[in-house]
Amino acid sequence: MHSAIFLIEFGAIILGLGLLGRVAGRLRFSPIPLYLLAGLAFGEGGLLPLGTSEEFVAIGAEIGVILLLLMLGLEYTAGELVSNLKTQYPAGLVDCALNATPGAAAALLMGWGPVAAVVLAGVTWISSSGVIAKVLGDLGRLGNRETPVLLSILVLEDLAMAVYLPVVTALLAGVGLAAGSVTLAVALGAAGLVLFVAVRYGRLISRFVSSDDPEKLLLVVLGLTLLVAGLAQQLQVSAAVGAFLVGIALSGEAAEGAHTLLSPLRDLFAAVFFVFFGLHTDPSGLPPVLLPALALAAVTAATKIATGYWAARRAGIGATGRWRAGGALVARGEFSIVIAGLAVSAGIEPSLGPLATAYVLILVVLGPLTARYTEPVAAFVTARVRPSSRTADAVDEAPAVVGE
Repeated sequence: MHSAIFLIEFGAIILGLGLLGRVAGRLRFSPIPLYLLAGLAFGEGGLLPLGTSEEFVAIGAEIGVILLLLMLGLEYTAGELVSNLKTQYPAGLVDCALNATPGAAAALLMGWGPVAAVVLAGVTWISSSGVIAKVLGDLGRLGNRETPVLLSILVLEDLAMAVYLPVVTALLAGVGLAAGSVTLAVALGAAGLVLFVAVRYGRLISRFVSSDDPEKLLLVVLGLTLLVAGLAQQLQVSAAVGAFLVGIALSGEAAEGAHTLLSPLRDLFAAVFFVFFGLHTDPSGLPPVLLPALALAAVTAATKIATGYWAARRAGIGATGRWRAGGALVARGEFSIVIAGLAVSAGIEPSLGPLATAYVLILVVLGPLTARYTEPVAAFVTARVRPSSRTADAVDEAPAVVGE
């Protein structure tokens, strides 16, 4: 009976996702907001809470994020990654300054104290690599000129998490400087080792993985990715970073074959990830923190757009690509929830969890929309402003022409 209920629940989830995907396709926008709303409807405090399939959905959600980042990594070589990181690190610093500051300031203004300020700064700083990877794929932008700039910022954020998460964990636990330093050193060493292996031995890894048999290729690539992601997470490095670097390490026929074979799996588990996020959000806890969450979301959506625009302009990309880059960075997601969850578990501030959830939910729904519409809206506004500017210039110059 337990097995039958599980199959019914999980089958209904997958069928519902497929139907929502069709609706989104006809409306020509990303299905992510619909997946999240479905999760809200059937999660804690929703219309019909699920029970039996929840644990499996949680595991599927983790695999979804890993596959999203693996597929993103397959689009680029190790050389391109290193080159982009070297040239885009100033954008990472701007990103941190513009987007961490509003969270820290909001926590201090609400009287939550310095530790909560560090936590909320992380919540507002980190974009969702999983959501952005899905949106870029949905919109067909993986090959755009601005996409490497976006990836550089996302990778810098994820690598920064290797420093940030151990620091926050130490602050929340109140451990001493020595213990915190050891945790941080292990995390940095692990991130550096994975990156070194991906860059230095990428060709050897590709040869080892490559196979003419699709079944063997699928099993080896998927197994290697999950193994590296798990080891990375065990060493306090993001599993997403590990998966991304596996994708970077693969090249040539191995990368092409893996991309073809894993695309359907990515789509399935990525959809499950977004549903899982909604499942663990209790709608009744959102109204009390909705106004501060909306204000914080509005400010940090603007700062993320400014970050992407600045980084793309610095890379020599035209105005259209700049606005696309800015709009694509708005979504927050998995990292923000993880950070807030650490604070809630430590009992730092009771309102921090609901505020972070409402904030992320707003931006994870808004993110796909800003990615799609920021550029056309900017183009429309620019087109309206320029003619009026020219008219004003003509009026200013008219007396001089008449006088002659």
